[in-house]
Amino acid sequence: MSVAGHPTSDARLASRLKLAELTSTFGAGVIGAGIGVLLATWLEGLGLSILAVGLLLHAWGMRDKHALEAGAPQPAWSTALYGACWLILGALALYAVARVVLGS
Repeated sequence: MSVAGHPTSDARLASRLKLAELTSTFGAGVIGAGIGVLLATWLEGLGLSILAVGLLLHAWGMRDKHALEAGAPQPAWSTALYGACWLILGALALYAVARVVLGS
């Protein structure tokens, strides 16, 4: 297997892909922190709500990832709860945007 014309082992490629994923994820977290700092005044009082939704989504996403990697079947309630997590996050985001736009 080669990357940009350089031969490499599958293990090295897999390791680099994991590092790229980690770097991207960490960057997204830093972007989120920056946005939070920039909007701190408008989002005042939402910290615990945002944290709770983030923790819920992270925990569910990791559980789902491990289940998928193990080849476990996904029950309907699991898919529904996963969708509900995203709906809650969307509702929280809309609420935060409304607070910023309406200035309340």
